[in-house]
Amino acid sequence: MRRAYSWRMPPGPASDARYRERSMWLDTYPGSLEPRPALNSDADADVAIVGGGYTGLWTAYYLRQLDPTLRVTVIERDICGFGASGRNGGWAVGELAAGIKKYAALADLPASLRFSRAIFDSVDEIGRVTAAEGIDCGYHKGGVIRLARNRPQAERQAAEVAHDHELGLNEDEIRLLTADEARSHANATDVLSGILYAPCAAVDPARLVRGLAEAVERRGATIVEQTAAVAVEPGRVLTDRGTVRAEVVVRATEAYTRDLRGRRRQLLPVYSLMIGTEPLPQSTFDGIGLADRPTFADDRYMVIYGQRTADDRIAFGGRGVPYLYGSRISPSVERHHRSHERIHRTLVDLFPALSGARITHRWGGVLAVPRNWTPFVHFDRAAGTAGAGGYVGEGVAPSNLAGRTLADLITGADSERVDLPWVGVHHRRWEPEPFRWLGVRGSRWMLAGADMYEYRTNREAKAAVALASKIRND
Repeated sequence: MRRAYSWRMPPGPASDARYRERSMWLDTYPGSLEPRPALNSDADADVAIVGGGYTGLWTAYYLRQLDPTLRVTVIERDICGFGASGRNGGWAVGELAAGIKKYAALADLPASLRFSRAIFDSVDEIGRVTAAEGIDCGYHKGGVIRLARNRPQAERQAAEVAHDHELGLNEDEIRLLTADEARSHANATDVLSGILYAPCAAVDPARLVRGLAEAVERRGATIVEQTAAVAVEPGRVLTDRGTVRAEVVVRATEAYTRDLRGRRRQLLPVYSLMIGTEPLPQSTFDGIGLADRPTFADDRYMVIYGQRTADDRIAFGGRGVPYLYGSRISPSVERHHRSHERIHRTLVDLFPALSGARITHRWGGVLAVPRNWTPFVHFDRAAGTAGAGGYVGEGVAPSNLAGRTLADLITGADSERVDLPWVGVHHRRWEPEPFRWLGVRGSRWMLAGADMYEYRTNREAKAAVALASKIRND
C-alpha cells in the first residue's frame, strides 16, 4: 500500500524540535510537543475522526458535550496542530470564500444570511470556549482592517460594502472607512480608504489547537498521534498501526486528503507562506497603529494577511508559492524560500518603520481548495460517513461551526445548524495533471499581473481578473 509522506520521528527531544520548526506559533508554544501514544492495535469506537486539526477536534469536543457516553477517537498522523491549524495566520474571521451570494444561490438569501451570522457567532464561540477551558491563545476580537491603497481597490471596497448592506449586513458588521479612519487603525502607506469588518479575532493558532486537544481529552475522547490513516471507508479507518472500526467515520483532513487512498484530486493543497518578526517596542506601534490588535490586509488580488500578536510581534503572510505540480506537499518550500523575501518586502512597503525589524521565523503550509471553491459539511447516516472542510484558507472560525454542525448531525440534535446551506454541498474532483497545474498557476499569474497593473496605472484590470475567474470556475 502507498504510505503517506513520512515526516514523523520517534518520540523524544528531537521530534519536539522538529515540530517547532514548522511555524513561529509552534516554536513559541510553551508546552511540550511530544507526540501522544500511537494506536497499537485494532480498536472500536462510536465515532472515529481522521485529523487532529481544528475541524476534527471541534467535532470531538461538541460530540462529547452533546453525548458524554460516545466513544470518540481522533486519529492524527503527526501531532495535533502539525498542519494548517498550527501554522495559519491566526485570523478567526467570520466569513467563507464562497460568500453570501453563492450560498444564497444554493438555498436562498435568508438562509445565506443566517449562515453568515452563524459564522459570526463562531468567532465569539471560540472566545467563550477558550475562556471556559482556560486556553491561553491570545484571543482578541479587534476585527479586520482591509486597506485600499490604489483607486481600483477603493472602488471595489465601496461597491462591496454597498452590496453587503443591500444583502442585509449592517454597519456594525461591515463599514467603509475614510483614509484617516483607516490609518487610525493601521497607519500604512498610500491609504485611500478602508473596510472595518467586525467579526474577526486574532489568535495564536498553535496555542488554540493544542489547548483544544487537551480540552477534548478532558471531556473523555481519545487522541492517538503518530498514526497515519491510509484509507477512510464506511465503518472503518485503515491506518499504518491498525484498523479503527466505528459506526461513524469523520474525515477532517483538509489539504492532506490527497494522501488518502482514492482521494488525490478531491481537494487541492495550496501553499501560503508567513514570516514573523521579533517582539517590537511600543514606540513602533505608536507609529504603525494596530493598537486594538486588528488583523490587517489590503485589497490586492494576491492575498496578504497579518496580525499583531499578543507578544507584540508582527505575523504576516501571503500566497507566495501557490501550488506544486501533482498536488505535492514539500517541506523544502516552507522555510527560507525566495517568496518569503517578497512577503517581507510587502510588509515593509506597508509599514516602512518595520524595515529594521528582525525576522525570526519563516514558515509555510498548505490549505485546501475544493473545485467549486465552496466549503462544505457532509453527513450520510446510512453510510456512516461524514466530513467537512475546503475552507480556502479561512478555516479558523468556520471549523468551529463545522464541528458543532457535524456533532449535531451525528447525534441527531435538532439545531438551527443542521440545514445551513453548506450542509450537503458537493464538488467535482480537480482535473488531472498537467491541467490543474496550468490552471492554478495561470490564474495566479494573471492575478499577480492585475495587481501590478492597478498599482502602476491606477486603473482596474478587468480583463485579466475576468479571465482568471473564468479559468478558476470552469
